[in-house]
Amino acid sequence: MTSNRVAWLSPADPPTSFPPVDFALREPDGLLAAGGDLSTERLLVAYRSGIFPWYEEGQPILWWSPDPRCVLRPSALRVSRRLRQYARRSTLTLSFNQAFDRVIRACAGRRESLQGTWITAAVMTAFEQLHRDGWAHSVEVWDGGDLVGGIYGLSIGRVFFGESMFSHQDNASKFAMLGLCSVLVQNDFELLDCQVLSQHLLSLGAQLITRAEFSGILRGFCATEGQFANWPSNHVKIAAFAGK
Repeated sequence: MTSNRVAWLSPADPPTSFPPVDFALREPDGLLAAGGDLSTERLLVAYRSGIFPWYEEGQPILWWSPDPRCVLRPSALRVSRRLRQYARRSTLTLSFNQAFDRVIRACAGRRESLQGTWITAAVMTAFEQLHRDGWAHSVEVWDGGDLVGGIYGLSIGRVFFGESMFSHQDNASKFAMLGLCSVLVQNDFELLDCQVLSQHLLSLGAQLITRAEFSGILRGFCATEGQFANWPSNHVKIAAFAGK
């Protein structure tokens, strides 16, 4: 079922006031609602329902639930032999949740340089609060004391919702994905949500599934309220995630 109209939300509307995702437009694909706010409560409801905010500065908040959905099974991350060999020799290190604010700002800067950014000031503020509340997380890639890559997203139940990544050095974002997926596999995560398809994500093993299938996964694996906190606490050499 689809609707030919976009629902308009007021900040005063309860966080649960999103329409069913089946009402999302076919063109543009997945546009479901506009307005509301970026409160922690509304964002958690949205992500559990397969909805995410995506808009540019000066626009109202736009909420999306595309069909199909781009996802990655953490155990299916595709790492080339060459990249594994490079990782084993690399002096780069990974950390987790040690520079969230810097990662999200670097991601926003990269997007802005390409095509304008959907990581607006309001989005950064909202996700920094989610990070302080224990929901949003980052993976950082370091070359000595320099932050050269990273990824951030939202963890709910056994699904990690990837938001954005950046790289200031060859392969740095791939190393961030390698570290993230290794932790997700070790902790029995079901899925890494990638939202929108790209050739880069396809090269890493991402796939498309229907919105209905994605919604079913969320109902099964995002129902719990528990926050994930089992992240490595110290810097880890990239080689530790390279495998055999």
